[in-house]
Amino acid sequence: MKQRIWLMLALTLLVAVSAAQAQAPQTTDDREAVRLAVLDYVEGVYNVDPSRIERSVHPDLAKRGYYRENGKTEYVSNPMTYTRLIEVAKTWNKSGKLRKDAPKEITIFEVLDQTASAKLVAEWGIDYFHLAKYDGKWKIVNVLWQSPPPKKP
Repeated sequence: MKQRIWLMLALTLLVAVSAAQAQAPQTTDDREAVRLAVLDYVEGVYNVDPSRIERSVHPDLAKRGYYRENGKTEYVSNPMTYTRLIEVAKTWNKSGKLRKDAPKEITIFEVLDQTASAKLVAEWGIDYFHLAKYDGKWKIVNVLWQSPPPKKP
């Protein structure tokens, strides 16, 4: 009987250790690299610097956004490719319309050894990111965003 209890405890411990190892802990360097990739994304658009988009976004980007047109309450969907995002970065703030204190609040949800997820609050709304590591560099591969939700009265 004691052997069975010890065997069960040993198996439970082995399963717990295996599960912990399967989810490799994030490193401070990886967490910072993910933050910098998201920062490149937002500052690439804010500062009219498409090279920062090229550095932080994978060419296979899948981006989909939801926004409300002026005076309307329903959201419109807007898919965007990597190429289109580069063009947006070249023109979106070219006239300097962006206010100096425009938000760029980055929240990192999780960083594993190969994938990560994050959130950005920016001038245009809220973006959710999936990132993956390619040749040792973190790249944004998916973005789902929406314009700010309507303010409640």
